[in-house]
Amino acid sequence: MSASRYRCNACGNLTRFDVTSTRQTRAFHHFTVGGELTVEDEEVLTESVDAVSCRWCGTGASVEALSESEV
Repeated sequence: MSASRYRCNACGNLTRFDVTSTRQTRAFHHFTVGGELTVEDEEVLTESVDAVSCRWCGTGASVEALSESEV
């Protein structure tokens, strides 16, 4: 899954965003005899972006995803 680039049309920000997303993953959990966990071979099955807000001005209403031709 590729990450989207965003632009805030309110302040012009292109680099700092708070992104809230939901993921469904499958992963191999490997526990040591002592109970320490290592997560291996994690695969993202589905992912959806729930909300994006600008870190600079705080708005989410003016944030747009850029198309590949705009990047």
